[in-house]
Order: sequence, then structure tokens, then C-alpha cells
Amino acid sequence: MTAIFDSPRLIADIGGTYARFTLEAAAGQFEHTASLRCAEHPDFHAAVIAYLQGLPAGLAGRIEHAAIAIANPVEGDEVRMTNYHWRFSIEQMRQRLGLQTLVVVNDFTALAMSLPRLAPQQRRQVGGGLARERSVVGVLGAGTGLGVSGLIPAGDGWVALGTEGGHTSFSPRDEREIAILRYGLTQYSHLSHERLLSGPGLELIHRALRDHAGLAPEPLAAPEITRRALEGRDALCAETLEAFCSVMGNVAGNLAVTLGALGGIYIGGGIVPRLGSYFDRSPFRARFEDKGRFSDYVKGIPTYVVTAEHATFVGASAILAAQLRSLQAEHGSPILGQIQRARDSLSPAERRVADHVLAHPRAALGDPIAEIARAAQVSQPTVIRFCRSLGCEGLSDFKLRLASGLSATVPITHTQVTGEDSMLELGVKVLGNTASAILALREQLNRETLANAIALLAGAGRIEFFAVGHYGVVAHDAQFKFLRFGLPCGSHTDVRLQPLAASVLKPQDVVVVISSSGRVDDLLTVVDAARERGAPVLAITASQSPLARKADVALIVDHVEDVATHVPMVSRILHLLVIDILAVGVAMRLGGEAPLAQAAAAGLDEATAPPGARPVAPGVSAARPLAGLTSHSR
Repeated sequence: MTAIFDSPRLIADIGGTYARFTLEAAAGQFEHTASLRCAEHPDFHAAVIAYLQGLPAGLAGRIEHAAIAIANPVEGDEVRMTNYHWRFSIEQMRQRLGLQTLVVVNDFTALAMSLPRLAPQQRRQVGGGLARERSVVGVLGAGTGLGVSGLIPAGDGWVALGTEGGHTSFSPRDEREIAILRYGLTQYSHLSHERLLSGPGLELIHRALRDHAGLAPEPLAAPEITRRALEGRDALCAETLEAFCSVMGNVAGNLAVTLGALGGIYIGGGIVPRLGSYFDRSPFRARFEDKGRFSDYVKGIPTYVVTAEHATFVGASAILAAQLRSLQAEHGSPILGQIQRARDSLSPAERRVADHVLAHPRAALGDPIAEIARAAQVSQPTVIRFCRSLGCEGLSDFKLRLASGLSATVPITHTQVTGEDSMLELGVKVLGNTASAILALREQLNRETLANAIALLAGAGRIEFFAVGHYGVVAHDAQFKFLRFGLPCGSHTDVRLQPLAASVLKPQDVVVVISSSGRVDDLLTVVDAARERGAPVLAITASQSPLARKADVALIVDHVEDVATHVPMVSRILHLLVIDILAVGVAMRLGGEAPLAQAAAAGLDEATAPPGARPVAPGVSAARPLAGLTSHSR
């Protein structure tokens, strides 16, 4: 028996024409489904409120969690629809709707995630081919626009690809399609597949074919074109629909060979499922298999039409459920995970604040400082000290980081490498885990602390880098970079020489200590010696570690690896990235004093060099952004 949720979950599928809503009372059990025209509501919030007002009395007030599948890329907090004018902030929308959780994902990412959950009768195979179990799956579908996604098996689950494949360039295959291309280029500077494989695309194809036939324009809407074609009483409309299906077959075939989609290609969206048996008889499958030398390859790949009425709802629900499990198991937010790791190192009063935030993250996000202090039974200054102990500038900075985790889209996760992995799978997991850790580090970076560290290094008479063991390479890399800026510096990784180097420090020197754990006695001894000599200490280390507490400035890198069982990989990369950030910052701070040649020799291109410096290498673009320092791109 399916368990009933504690509260109904709001699920929505937002396209450029219609916004569909439903309530999920239990897994896969959808009720009160309604479809609203987007044009009848000024913005997304108004459409949601209109739906909620139509529910039975008292039901709307019980909703705590929601998932929105929307027809555009979802990157960060700001959502802007591609084919409609609606835009909103995810976190602000969550607050306005009074929700605990709001997950927003691309609609075809949601559709892709529904596929493993569909019953056999909820899809219809078109043509031959046999799906290979636990293989990559491709998904596409036409409606107001053209959605493209994919599904990759990972462990016991699946990873959905967020793509904008609908905007790939249209490539004609015959004289008719060349005529469509010529006409399309008179309307648009770039003719993408979405311009043709969509409702507006059907209308464009129809206009192009009338123009090619020398006929006068006859404006017809997509539904009318489709109706006339299926009824067989308009030859040009029939040719329009035939051309549409041919282009769809070509795009599906391209997706199959691009992804290696041996698990099959699934066609969803608002147009193809409504074509019924016509689509099965159309040129779609023939064009899909028409891949020259790779025709035999794609012939073995099955193609399906998704016939499930609520497929996107199912996928969005699955993503929401995964997010809620993540929040329950790991608190789902980088800063909440940081609080868990640091809890035992906090003072008793700060620990009470930590326990309150871990137990009530949503309340902590919205409550003023006085309410947080009252709930945790501490003073307001203790709340501020708690925030700063985590590397935050204050309560506002803490809340921003907390919000970014609680209102996330699809959570970033660490995937365990197993002995059964192929070499390709192993590489994908290692790269994915590293990327996940880098994004988590980005959330931990503190603007004020970073600025203080850069100012300290830029004003140093000499910089001395200290590290031991596997992190010695980080110290050597730092020395190389800063020497190229013309800054006197050295690196010390031999524990016998480190005390000697510390004993000759001067007050104008800066000591940089690099340690993943922050608990290495030899390095702590160096810090004590530096403090005695009057030299400031910059630490790159874990939060709440002895080294972080002793340092004048601490840059926090909270990624723990067990060095007793394996060589540290990800954490060492994170430390190297922090050195790169500091090097870029010092180069910018020094301005004209650090010539571009030194920056280039240090491994930094002219985009990271001080303003006004002259280029020294032809062909290097000054417009490239600082790698690793750009704002959100999900």
C-alpha cells in the first residue's frame, strides 16, 4: 500500500502556453489536476495562486513542498522563461508561497527522470530496435519549444542531463528542407531545430512550403494545420506534417548517436503524442535510421512515444522526493553539512545555535536574530559568533548560504567509486566528485576573509609557504606563482627545516600554512614561532581546527579525506584552487606593478592580469572570464 504523504505536494509543469498543476497526496497519486493558460495570468505567482484558490477549502494551507518543471534552463536562483515573459527568484517565490521546499528543474529533465518509472503501457514503440538494459536514454519532444534531455545510469539510480539541444542548428537533408532553410533564414539569423519542431515551427514550415510552391500566404495556426493534415483534405498541410516528422527523425537520430542512447529514444511533448498512429506511419523512423555508415547502429536503437498523461509530473515528483531525502539525511545544504562537521568543536553556547539551525533550518532562514537567539537560549552576539565561526561575514551572509542550499534545484552529490566501474565510469565519477567539491567550496568562500588574505599577501615583504606530506606540492605551486609576480617567497615542506625558517621571520613577512586537517603539530609549532616573531599567519585549512583558530586570517576548505587509506585527491585540488584565487587577487591588487609577462609565466592569462597591462602573447583573448571565479552557471 502506498504511504500517504504528511502533506500534499504541489507539482507543476510550466510551458510557454499552459501551466499545469496537480497535488500529489501519495507517491504517483495525483489529484486536483488543472491546466491554466499562461496568457491569462500576469506572472508565475499569479498562476499558482489562481490554482490554489480553486482547491477545496483548507487544502492549499497544508502544502509544504513543491516541484516545478519549467520550459527553460534553470541556473541558480533566477528563472527566466525562454518562450514566455515570466521570471522569478526561486527563494523569493518559496517565501511568497509559504513553502518549506521549492525545487525548480527543466521540464525535460523532469520528463527524463520519469522514464524509469513508466509502465510498459505508458509508451508506444515506433519501428524496430531493442533497448539495452541500464544504458543511456535520449529524450526529446516538441510543444511551444523543443526540449532535449538524456538519462544516464548511475549506481542504483539515474542522472538526468540538463541540455538546450533544441537550439542546435537545423541541417537540411533534401531539396524540400533546403527550401525550408532558405525561407527560415529570411525570418531568423539562426535557424535552430526548435524554430521548426514546435507549434510555431509547424506554422513556419507551412509558410515556407507555400512560398516554395509559389502560393499566396495563408496564415494557419498549428492546430489547424495538424487537423487538416490528419483529415487528409489539404495536401500542403499534409506535406507540412510530413516534413515535421522527417526533421524530428533526423534530430532523434542525431541524439541517439551523440549520446550512444542504446537504451532508446523517447518522444514526449505536446505535439507528437497527439498524432497517434499517423506518427508511426510517417517518415520519422526511416529518417531516424538514415545515418549512412551508422545506419545499422541506429536501427538497433528503439524509439518510443511517451503516452503517459502525467509523465512530467512523475519526474518532477521523483526529483522532489530525492531532494527531501537529501535534506533529511544530510541536511541538503553545504553550510548545514559544515555545521554538522564543526559542531563538536563549537563552544557550548554556539552548539545550541547549531542544534537549533540543524533542527529548524527554514525557521532560521526567516527569523530575525532576536528570535534565533531566544529559540537557542543564547545571546545575540553568540549568534553572530556562531556565523563567523563558519566563515560567514555575519547573519545575513549565513542566511544567503543557507537559502542557496534549501532552495536548490537538483542536489550535487558525491558518487562512490566501486570495483565494478569501467575506466570510463571511474573517470566520470572522479571528475564529478571533484566538480561537486569545487561548487561546495564556492559556497564556503567568504568575501571579507578573502579580501583580507589578498591584502595581506599584496603588502608582504616576503611570503613563506609551509605544508607537509601530500600538500607540499601546493606550497611549491604557490611559491612558483608568487615568485613570477616578483614577490620574494619560499616554500618549506621539510619538518626539520621548518622551525629554522620560522626562527628568522620578520614582522613584515607573511606566513601561509596549508593543511587539510589543521591539526599537524609541526605546522602549529611554526604558527607559534611566527606569532612570536610578529609575522601574521594566513591559514588554508578546515573550519574549527586549531590552525584556523590560531591564524590571523583563515580561508576555510572543508573537504575531508582519509589520508590513512588513500592519497588525498579532491582536497589537494581545492587547496590548489585557493592558491590560484589568491594569485589572481594579488595580481589584480598590485595593478601596474605586476607586469603581464609575470602573470602569464605563472600560468595566468591576460584576462587575470592587472588592468592596463599589455598583452604579450598573440591570440589570447582579453575577454575570457577568470576561471573558477564566475558567478552561478546550473
